[in-house]
Amino acid sequence: MGFGPAGDDDDGTPDDEGRSAGQDPMAEMFGQLLGPEAAEQISRALGGSGAAVDPAQLGALIGQVQRMLSTPGDGGPVNWQLATDVARQAVAQTGDRSVGGADRRATAEALRLADLWLTDHATMPPAGGPLLAWSRAEWVEGTLPVWKRLVEPVAESVAGAMASAMRGQAPPEVAAMMGSADQMMRQVGGSVFGLQIGQAVAALAGEVVSGTDIGLPLVADHALVLLPDNVAVVGDGLDVPPDELRLFLALREAARSRLFAHVPWLGAHLLGAVESYARGITIDTSRIESAVRDADPSDPASIQQALSEGLFEPQRTPAQESALSRLEVALALVEGWVEVVVSASAGQLPHADALRETVRRRRATGGPAEHTFAALVGLELRPRRVRDAVALWTAIERARGLEGRDAVWDHPDLLPSSEDLDDPAGYAQRRADDDQESAAVDAAIEALLRGDLPGSEAAAPGQPGPDDDEEGPDDEEGPDDEHDRGTTGA
Repeated sequence: MGFGPAGDDDDGTPDDEGRSAGQDPMAEMFGQLLGPEAAEQISRALGGSGAAVDPAQLGALIGQVQRMLSTPGDGGPVNWQLATDVARQAVAQTGDRSVGGADRRATAEALRLADLWLTDHATMPPAGGPLLAWSRAEWVEGTLPVWKRLVEPVAESVAGAMASAMRGQAPPEVAAMMGSADQMMRQVGGSVFGLQIGQAVAALAGEVVSGTDIGLPLVADHALVLLPDNVAVVGDGLDVPPDELRLFLALREAARSRLFAHVPWLGAHLLGAVESYARGITIDTSRIESAVRDADPSDPASIQQALSEGLFEPQRTPAQESALSRLEVALALVEGWVEVVVSASAGQLPHADALRETVRRRRATGGPAEHTFAALVGLELRPRRVRDAVALWTAIERARGLEGRDAVWDHPDLLPSSEDLDDPAGYAQRRADDDQESAAVDAAIEALLRGDLPGSEAAAPGQPGPDDDEEGPDDEEGPDDEHDRGTTGA
């Protein structure tokens, strides 16, 4: 691949390959990562004007790149300090503000009232965590630890693939120098991923209304969280009083928080499925090279599109399919349970039906989580089968009552499967048959231990056993008779 002028368009517009005239592929790659000014400097250092590569100039360039990446990281695959800084700056640009005392009091009161209303419709007690009203910046800070757990498995793969792709794009004399700069390349990758994550989490912070809005336990200490500014945005265009909207969303947050607080395996089950999926992602180096080659460094939209479309291999492994199936079923069951409980609890709200439909519509369009997860780990996160889950929980409650419905969460082995979502009406009967079979086995074991089963007690001395018959004239000798005489010596 040549590093001379790529095209001689007089007007400097992109050539047929989508690159700016005179732009080198290596410069495009760095330009994608660091911006058009760095691309121009790199182009000159790599002989973009037709001159030979200048090692001294290239060394100076590498030092400049390092200074441009001066935000300190911890040496991992993601520069989390950069991610935090970018996210906070991005949410600040949206007009994010500190939550005032009035909003904090109104939020805490709504969350307290929500827990009170849920008491008659869920057997799990309140989560017991703090009641918080967060700004978007506070949501970013409060959820980043969980993002770190979810994103780092794929970031590790991306960092290695980027370094490999960039070395592969370089001519031999440049590749020799870059071999000693591998750490710098990984630093570039960590910074790029930190930039992506910061932007994605900031976008998410502008849309979520609560701490558990995306269905995952992102907040520590079982805290119940609402974001007053985002709640107000959801209410735009709705003819619903703000207090009623706040209470309805508080009911959803309180219901999910009860699940995550009192079903100890649930959070690990959900996050583990996401982690398993992320670890199985295959990075296609050729796609990275193609994305770098086709991106226009002077066009931020082109760069963003390249980053979002060029990283992940679309073919899923069987392990990924299994993890995705577990995740989709679990998310649907969580959201379905929440909807059943909240619908019963919110019956006295005048606009409950309209609010429920607003939430469903928001979820049907993908919600805030789908695009973020697609950008971060290549995973579209959407509870697609909530209506089936609602029908399933309703059938279980009708057959078993509230206690029986909530007892399904006692152990992951009891969790309904995708097949159960296919046939909600038949789940209760299948579970009843399983319980009956299990009860019969337990009863048989207990009877055996007590000695109540036939043949479980030895016959008393001198008395015939249950299978002993007095020998009659028509009795024939059998193997047992011969064995008895041999034993007694008769």
